[in-house]
Amino acid sequence: MEIAATIIPIFAIVFLGWIAHRKGFMPPEFLGPANRIVYYLAIPAMIFRAISKASLGQEFHGAVLFITLAAATVAYLVAWGLCRWRHVIGSRAGIFIQSAGHGNLGYIGLSVAFYYLGETGFVRAGLIAGFLMILQNVLSVLALQAHHPGRQGPGASSLLKALLGNPVIVSALAGILASAFEIPIPLVVERSLDILSGLALPTALLLIGASLSFRVMRDHLSAVMGAVLIKLILLPGMGLALYRFFDVLPADYLPGLILLASPTATIAYVMAKEMRGDTDFAVAAISASTLISAGSFSFWLILAGRFG
Repeated sequence: MEIAATIIPIFAIVFLGWIAHRKGFMPPEFLGPANRIVYYLAIPAMIFRAISKASLGQEFHGAVLFITLAAATVAYLVAWGLCRWRHVIGSRAGIFIQSAGHGNLGYIGLSVAFYYLGETGFVRAGLIAGFLMILQNVLSVLALQAHHPGRQGPGASSLLKALLGNPVIVSALAGILASAFEIPIPLVVERSLDILSGLALPTALLLIGASLSFRVMRDHLSAVMGAVLIKLILLPGMGLALYRFFDVLPADYLPGLILLASPTATIAYVMAKEMRGDTDFAVAAISASTLISAGSFSFWLILAGRFG
């Protein structure tokens, strides 16, 4: 019941975002600025606020971080191998690999972690997300460049600049420093962060809904299902098996499992467009994985709960 009480409201807001966009309440000219507010201000404020108040000695779990990163790396390699086996070539291969491994941590993963696990689970998820985002971005760029030999993708300096400018990574690192050195946060700043944090998740979920495209998803569904299965089934399944193999407790690994089970990130479309790849495939993968993740999240949380 607790899982349904978490997943249903989250995806109800996503669906509401789709309706609002269709009815004109969230027109295209609104989506860009709203997305920037959430991405650069609201979610970073929420992450910094939560991590800065946490005790890192209690919340950081090295084994969970290592297993999570290892599982994510294997998912990219599996997708890469599948493309070679099925002779998927050109830009479609790079976007397939990215869609199979690049999870929507900031908008979907952290939302599920917060509403299902509470503040403590959100802190742990935020710590893992900072490192996982770095890995995802590096592997995605490598996959896209390897399958776009005629295109010049972002170089090492551009990638480093993008990582250092990623607001989720920066806010997580800033929160870690504030917590590690016990830097006091003035009350007026803390309350301002509280207000800004309240904007983060509801707006993020509405924006995810507004980005869904059922038409594109329908036209490319059979092509994207391989990437969706790797992202929503193989990747979290691999992570859960490794957590269990190394005797990690559910309370410790659930934040990592939720992040691994997150659907394809919307940034996959942006990166595909930058590399002049198959953007329709990216949109279809994002839409399909987001919708299917309502069921897959429930499955993995129920399964993990039985182990607990």
